[in-house]
Order: sequence, then structure tokens, then C-alpha cells
Amino acid sequence: MLKRNLLSIAVVTAAVSLAACNDTETVTEPVVEPDTTTETTETMSEPVEMTEPMANTEPMAETDAMGETAATQTIGEMAASNENLTVLTAALQAAGLDSMLMAEDKYTVFAPTDEAFGALLTKLGITKEELLADQETLKSVLPYHVVPTVVKAADIPYGTDIETANGATISISDANVITDENGNTANIVGTDMMATNGVVHVIDTVLLPK
Repeated sequence: MLKRNLLSIAVVTAAVSLAACNDTETVTEPVVEPDTTTETTETMSEPVEMTEPMANTEPMAETDAMGETAATQTIGEMAASNENLTVLTAALQAAGLDSMLMAEDKYTVFAPTDEAFGALLTKLGITKEELLADQETLKSVLPYHVVPTVVKAADIPYGTDIETANGATISISDANVITDENGNTANIVGTDMMATNGVVHVIDTVLLPK
């Protein structure tokens, strides 16, 4: 009887020990989960590299380049490269005045278009060749379109007589209409063409001094 009791106690003790071991193993298994959390945290930190493209500065270079090309030619060179100012360029060369507009001195030029010169030729009843051969007229008319200082459109003194390079004057209204000494008018149709030695404003009529 005693042996049976001892055997029963031993069996119960073994069963309890086995159950305790099983419980311990079950509790300790979830401990591996923090490793997964750590790996996830490390992986999430990698997208920080996406901030690198913000360093792109190429648009600034384009802006600088545009600023530089705005004034790389003299007034004479600008007129010579403009397909609407071919007669003016030829007239300046014929009168020997083209070198003046390629110098470093500062000027404002009110440049008549080819169409403006065409209207003048019709009015005078002469050809372009006859005009270019008339040195006296060219040396009087062309400097009348030049002001020996830089006057941008925003700085035009409206309603005031403006002295030109030949000593005669013109006046400009706030509607951008120029009146010469003979009462003829010309519209300013293009403004602020910047050159290294001044500025060009395009007009639609040739101005004539007295």
C-alpha cells in the first residue's frame, strides 16, 4: 500500500514537472517578436535618401544665361542682325555713322523699320539707292533718331523736348507717340531692346528735322 502511494506521488510529481516545463516553453516563444520590430524600423529609415533630388539648381543657370544674352551686341550689331532694320543699317553704313553706334558711348536710338523707310521713299518720290547716295540728307536725318544717353521706356520724359545727336529736338507723348520738328508723328512699336552701349526703341515712321 505504501509503495502504491509513493508511486502515485511520483507520477503526480512528474506530471506537474512536465506541465511546468510545457508552460515555460510556451511563454518564452513570443520573445523573438522584438527582432522583427527592429528590422522593420531599420527598413523604414531608408527612404530618407529621397531628399537628394532637391539639390537640382539647373533652372538658375538658365535664368543667368538669359540675362547675359540680353546685352551682348552693340546697337550697330543689333540693327545689322534685325531683318526689319535693313534699310537703317544700310543708311548708317552709307553715311559712315555705323561705327558711332558700335562704340562704347551710350545712346538711345529710335529705329525706323524698313516699312517706315518705304513710306518715306514714296513720300519723297525717290528710290532706296538714291536715298543711300544722298550723304547730306542721311547725315542730317539719321542722328535725329539718336539721343546721346540711355533712355528706357519707363524713363521717357513725356511732354518734354528731347535733344537729339544733331542738336534738334523731338517730343514724346504718354501714348508713346513721337512728334518731330515738322509736326510729323511716329509711333513707338517696340521698346527696350537692350544693347551693350544703349537701348533701341523701334518706330513706324522716319523722323525729319527742319
